[in-house]
Amino acid sequence: MPTREALTLARSLDLDLVEIAPTAQPPVARIMDYGKFKFDEAQKAKESRRKTLNVGIKEMKYRPKIGNGDFDTKTRLVEKFLSEGHKVKVTIMFRGRESAHPELGKKILDRIVEKLEDVAKVESAPKIDGRNMIMVLGPDKKAKAKPTESSKAVEDHVVPSGAEVSLEEG
Repeated sequence: MPTREALTLARSLDLDLVEIAPTAQPPVARIMDYGKFKFDEAQKAKESRRKTLNVGIKEMKYRPKIGNGDFDTKTRLVEKFLSEGHKVKVTIMFRGRESAHPELGKKILDRIVEKLEDVAKVESAPKIDGRNMIMVLGPDKKAKAKPTESSKAVEDHVVPSGAEVSLEEG
């Protein structure tokens, strides 16, 4: 269709003639509402930006002489961060003579990995950086499934040994 005809047709429909492929032979054009097209494109771009996941790096600091309660609390927070999709940088801070015993820090990092093996994977192996030992954990995509409701229900109806059970027919 000649350009003039396409332009008059577009104007009669109160739409725009938009050139789609100018390098094609012959050039390709489309009759459309260009303002609506631009709006829809902006909405799609906005939606895709909203859906992207911001993966941040959280940091949790431990000490070589950490108590069990503090260890459990900090490790629970690390698990929460991982379940939210964040990476976690675990730092063991050494002070004074503690830096002469990096095996203590390695032992703590191993306990953390052991406790979080179902939700985390080690992205960066433990390494010493000055007076700190650093390891990076990432969320594990193949997290083990939680026990289902039906298996819990079966466990609830297990009768302890030695208890008498009477079955009624009805």
